[in-house]
Amino acid sequence: MGFLMRKAEQRKGAKAVKISPWRRFLMFFVNNFQQALGSLGELSRTPMASLMTIAVLGLSLTLPTTLYVVVKNAQAISAEWDSAAEINVFLRKELSPQEVQTFRERIRLMAEVDRVELIDKEAGLAEFQANSGFGSAIDYLQENPLPDVLIVVPTADFQSVERAQMLLTTLEQEREVTSASLDLKWLERLQALVRVVENSFAALGLLLCTAVVLIVGNTIRLAILNRRDEIMIMKLVGATDAYIQRPFLYTGFWYGVVGGIIAWLATTIIVIWIDASIVQFSSLYESDMSLQGLSLHDMLVVWLVAIGLGLIGSWIAVRRHVSAIEPK
Repeated sequence: MGFLMRKAEQRKGAKAVKISPWRRFLMFFVNNFQQALGSLGELSRTPMASLMTIAVLGLSLTLPTTLYVVVKNAQAISAEWDSAAEINVFLRKELSPQEVQTFRERIRLMAEVDRVELIDKEAGLAEFQANSGFGSAIDYLQENPLPDVLIVVPTADFQSVERAQMLLTTLEQEREVTSASLDLKWLERLQALVRVVENSFAALGLLLCTAVVLIVGNTIRLAILNRRDEIMIMKLVGATDAYIQRPFLYTGFWYGVVGGIIAWLATTIIVIWIDASIVQFSSLYESDMSLQGLSLHDMLVVWLVAIGLGLIGSWIAVRRHVSAIEPK
């Protein structure tokens, strides 16, 4: 009884220690830094297991990253093909050369038009005579049946299917024009093919990212279960769930950091390997086409995605399993 009374008197005489807000703010970052280094030390204690998990994360991200590079290059190639889209404008036969030149200049000044090329009726007939196989039979024609033709190349903003069709409709309404044509089918097919590739690769990338989250979450779950007794003791001495969860979250962070670097390196190696084949193939057609790899911005995005996936996987595991461990 006397012992309990003495303890009560000691508690009454004890002074509460006040901690300033600045010190609390500083200690928050100090504790987080210590826990981040501690989680990195935990990974170094099991290097093979940690490296295998990180390698799975990095290599899982390599495939969608490589597919992104392929899609990016496909979009660049399709943009070059789109720039070759031309509108053939057939003019009325009764127009004089001066009227043709005036109309050509008026079309060239349109905001939607990049350049205009004139193929006059004489040049068109000569080309037809050379390539048609009729030869001298063309000389017996009493008059030239071909009209003057303007080849109109739209600007970059008007090379999509919808805008090219709008420009075609505008040209057809001109008084000097009898008809105009634009082969839109191949543009539609090309853009549809690119969209199919993009959507397929996006779905595959989403599945692989989901697999990464599950792998990281399962790895963190096993780590939590292996430290179950330690977590119970920490809760007995007053540690909060947030304090206990933090090292595991940092483990997921380190998985993402190193896994992102592995994804960089693996993607770069694959791109260099594929590019060598593309350069060799394009040289057979006297072209200088090459595969463009990841830019600095792309690499930063890949790294942030890897870190985000690592944090999401670890967060899902700790939110479920740490709170479930309670001392009896």
